[in-house]
Amino acid sequence: MLEGKDVLVVEDDPVFRNMIVGFLESQGCLVQEADNGLEGLRALKEHIPDLLLCDLAMPVMTGMEFVEEVAIQYPMIPVIVISGTGEMADVALALRLGVKDFLIKPLDNILMLKSSMLSVLRTQNSAMHDRQDFSNRWFATSEESEPVEEELAWHLKELQNNPKAARDLLVGLMPDTQSSYGHWQLNYCVLQSADILPVLLDYTWLFDGQLAFYLIDTSSGGDNATATALLIRAFFNEYLRNQGNSLESLSHLVAQLEQGMKHSGYASPVKGLFGLFDLSERCLHVLPAGINAQLRTSENNYDVSSGHWLGQQANHNTLSKLAISPSGGRLSLSQRGHASFSVNFKHLNL
Repeated sequence: MLEGKDVLVVEDDPVFRNMIVGFLESQGCLVQEADNGLEGLRALKEHIPDLLLCDLAMPVMTGMEFVEEVAIQYPMIPVIVISGTGEMADVALALRLGVKDFLIKPLDNILMLKSSMLSVLRTQNSAMHDRQDFSNRWFATSEESEPVEEELAWHLKELQNNPKAARDLLVGLMPDTQSSYGHWQLNYCVLQSADILPVLLDYTWLFDGQLAFYLIDTSSGGDNATATALLIRAFFNEYLRNQGNSLESLSHLVAQLEQGMKHSGYASPVKGLFGLFDLSERCLHVLPAGINAQLRTSENNYDVSSGHWLGQQANHNTLSKLAISPSGGRLSLSQRGHASFSVNFKHLNL
């Protein structure tokens, strides 16, 4: 329930702001208002809300500048953007800054806002709320989630009809190109055509000194490519949350992903690859799902055969356990004609 929740609404359009405020007050929320980003930051200095709603197109300080400042100064506050712009580059940037959901004006059904707020607030109470994002809510990956079919249908139709917007969104959701844990560093390099959907990487450092990651060749997914990629992202996050931020079996992860794809109604088979880098054992577990790859180290080279695509029983593909040399290794894939992708594991003290 929303009753008693503190909400800050940052919106320069007084008519729309009054509508939102009126609805929130009818739900029992305690509402503060600001008509631009600067006033919003001043309000945050006085009081930290449970939830923040904001527009992107605002005077004095743009909504994106405001969201970026909130992400830096108040990372604990969940943010929902309600914007008149449907530009996927804006959506992707906002989501990379930590925005939990992105709704499009006009809100034809105000209950979409309520559903989004309830979902975000539930996620905020989760031990892994910072790993969950809009994709988890769109595809209702947990039993507690409430799918919003109207919003999901709108986003997927927009992405299907606009390949450039789809590509902007997927590229915008790629993680940092470099990340470290202890004495080990991950970085990835990519060269691919701007004319087709990209190879998508996602990774997560786990509590027990492991790195879980996957690669998806979204160009292989046909009309449902973007929906499939977002669904995989959501299920990957949810699976790790349910496993307590650890991963014991790549095959089980892929089996659960394929089951989710089968029942979603939005996914299609796609080429991919899943990996788990164990820092303590200095080995890389790789489960291919339609992509050929090669691991190169200073001591050995290993080839990984593609196997079945994800969505076509890839969980039965051969799982490889490959030794990483003390200095590290490079996992590469090359798809003739449009993409070159490598993930590098490097020991920082050598």
